[in-house]
Amino acid sequence: MTEQQAIAYYHSLPRLSGAPTLDRMRALLAALGNPEQQFRAVHIAGTNGKGTVASLTASILQAAGYRTGLTISPFVLEFRERFQINGEMIPPQELAALTEEIRAAADTLAEPPVEFEAVTALAFLWFARQKCDIAVVEVGLGGRFDATNVLPPPLVAAVACIGLDHTELLGDTLAAIAAEKAGIVKPGSIVVCYPDQPKEALQELIVAAGAAGCELVVPDKEDLRLLKGRPLENRIDYGGYQAALNFPGVHQAYNATMAVEIALALWRKGLEISDEAIDKGLAAARLPARIEVVGRDPLVVLDGCHNPDGMKALAAALTAENLPRFTAVLGMLADKNAAESLAAIAPCVRRAYTVAPDSPRALSAEQLAELANPHIPDVTPCASLQQALDLARADGAPLLICGSLYLAAQARPYFVK
Repeated sequence: MTEQQAIAYYHSLPRLSGAPTLDRMRALLAALGNPEQQFRAVHIAGTNGKGTVASLTASILQAAGYRTGLTISPFVLEFRERFQINGEMIPPQELAALTEEIRAAADTLAEPPVEFEAVTALAFLWFARQKCDIAVVEVGLGGRFDATNVLPPPLVAAVACIGLDHTELLGDTLAAIAAEKAGIVKPGSIVVCYPDQPKEALQELIVAAGAAGCELVVPDKEDLRLLKGRPLENRIDYGGYQAALNFPGVHQAYNATMAVEIALALWRKGLEISDEAIDKGLAAARLPARIEVVGRDPLVVLDGCHNPDGMKALAAALTAENLPRFTAVLGMLADKNAAESLAAIAPCVRRAYTVAPDSPRALSAEQLAELANPHIPDVTPCASLQQALDLARADGAPLLICGSLYLAAQARPYFVK
């Protein structure tokens, strides 16, 4: 089996299958020897920011000397990003070899796994085989019935910012969505929460932590200081921990406070994590397409935000810098709240070029342009990303590319070699 054949196998599996259940995942892992029981874990759920929190946390653990696994969902640039140990992606040959084992185990089951279950099983199998000290595991969707939730009680269960997304699956209120995400809370864990969580969501997390007998930690925003730097440079001081983050925006500073509190919780659990490792890990962490500055002259900002809360956070970060309005290249999926997302980012945009991201679920450029027209004065649908970028760069204005991680994956190679 080759790397491409392995990836094709995962993509051939169904995305969803009937009523939510963990039974298929448990059966698959049992057939593989229960690799999920062979490493300690930090488990991270949330609507927005969980990838950033996961990357920051893994970076701190690596700086502290631990062999650290990391799962990221979804990937931005290539499939192997999903699986990392100490910042290195799974090698192609190991991806292929372990996938053969996954497929053989899946073939013994009464019901085949869905794609994310098989992908998660691969991550757990690789982490176990590589003898990771600890893994930072990002939830795929929700929490309670997410494939990652077969983990034994994690040392820390963290819940990043909760918003309205995937409402058809998780519920149409913040309380309902929070209750699903709180499903990762288990007795014995320390729970760390986003410091600016909506009240309805926070209440559900308080209830879940109390029911499980878990300590709940909410970072104190009063302990966070934002320090002066270049535009979209995020220098922070949180309780004496200082770093220049590679993630712009106040919301990313809040995500960093979560990573600090996770590290301190792990220290209370017995892990050796120095203050220097926390500072070093915060500064070293990187994740593509999270308000990523990929050009400075002119300014080019790339972001994979794809729902209203993500767009609001992006708009707040840009507005706080008093930057001129951007020319934007926009692309979104049809199953996202495009109208509200466009309304959120519109105050930062002077002109927009719309494209269809590389996904079967994409809105067409024309459909997105129609939705954008009430909010953005000058909107042009484009036949390709190349055309949109050529037109946008000809403006000479700061450039913003956002609306979808699929779009970010397509656009990033134009700017980052």
